[in-house]
Amino acid sequence: MVCRVVPGRLKQIDAGAGQVVGVSDSNLIYSLEHNAWNNLPGVLKHVSVGSAGIWGINPSDEIFKLVSGNWTKVPGSLKQIDAGGDQIISGVNRADHIYCLGKDATVGFKGAGSPTPWLNIPGRLKYYSCGPIGCWGVNAHNSIYMMKGVSPAGCGGTMSWTHVPGSLSMIEVGSDGSVYGVNSAGNIYRREGVTACNPTGTLWTPVGGGRYKHVSYDLGHLWAIRQDGTILDCV
Repeated sequence: MVCRVVPGRLKQIDAGAGQVVGVSDSNLIYSLEHNAWNNLPGVLKHVSVGSAGIWGINPSDEIFKLVSGNWTKVPGSLKQIDAGGDQIISGVNRADHIYCLGKDATVGFKGAGSPTPWLNIPGRLKYYSCGPIGCWGVNAHNSIYMMKGVSPAGCGGTMSWTHVPGSLSMIEVGSDGSVYGVNSAGNIYRREGVTACNPTGTLWTPVGGGRYKHVSYDLGHLWAIRQDGTILDCV
């Protein structure tokens, strides 16, 4: 892959549905427009974009969805959120409990009074991300797990975890099903062989070495954040 440095500094980045968003160390929110970062109003510590829209978490673990240009509070509490599934939302709370919200609720959420039937998925994870083929997560011990059978109407999938060999500290699933992650040493890995017939894939391939902390993938671009906040766009 060939990487270019993108001006700016971020602590977290997310790419999906052709958009790129991120947050800075001071929890300022940005979206990439015409190769320049546009500062969005508000304060978030984690932000995600996908077919369900733009969602985020503030420093108090409150959940928000961007509705008509305004951050609208969503009932619930999470420390990390992912909008990369097929119009579903997933995430984990401070106790590493895992939750998801199906298509009808995510698309239909407009504000106070909109139903938000969060589904609690068994197990504990510190990071959880979904794509069109399934959802992937890592736990407090950096063990990797995959959930099969996820759909817009059934965001919990089979409700049974498949353990995947390897060790990662964070993981992200792209809108095409690509799976990337970062390990505790700051190295980036890609999961090979992920298909609808073999959703867990075959093996991990290293694609970037040294001092990374966050990655996201969409439309052929791997977005990576180094430990110092430097942003890279790799194709």
